[in-house]
Amino acid sequence: MLNIILFGPPGAGKGTQSAKLTQKYQLMHLSTGDILRAEVAAQTPLGKEAKQLMDKGILVSDDIVIGMIDARISKALNGNGFIFDGFPRTLPQAIALDKLLQKHNTSITLTLALEVQEDELFKRISLRGKSSGRVDDQDEATFKKRMNVYTLETSPLKDYYKKQGKLKQVNGIGEMEDIFNALCKEISEAV
Repeated sequence: MLNIILFGPPGAGKGTQSAKLTQKYQLMHLSTGDILRAEVAAQTPLGKEAKQLMDKGILVSDDIVIGMIDARISKALNGNGFIFDGFPRTLPQAIALDKLLQKHNTSITLTLALEVQEDELFKRISLRGKSSGRVDDQDEATFKKRMNVYTLETSPLKDYYKKQGKLKQVNGIGEMEDIFNALCKEISEAV
């Protein structure tokens, strides 16, 4: 089973590359944002619990998110594997994900970190904001806050996966297809 974490700061291209990798390797794409919205829409018990928290402006707990991921993994254990997009974001989430996968007799195969300089990230996000109409993507102060959260909470995961021998850093600047080919090269070397 091929289980990949696609890792990187906001605007690094995780969503774009996840879609391409999902198609090429026939993986189940697990985006916590998408899962959360689907669970709320389906009014599952976890979705109802998450909605109550979100309606109060409270972040959904790791336990709820892990429960939702567990439900998706349990339904697709006979597949080729999973690509985790935007998860884990913190060390406790990474540890919980490892335990969850171990429960299902699998583990993370590879963590691919898209490396992009901050000035390029802001260019990408502000362009995305203009085309999508998302004002928050066009605001530099909001971007700086996102980068600060990424640096403090998510970036330390690089060391966590590096210590496990599962981290590969890939240049996330260039043509979309070149970046995709570089990611595929790392995957082929890992399996």
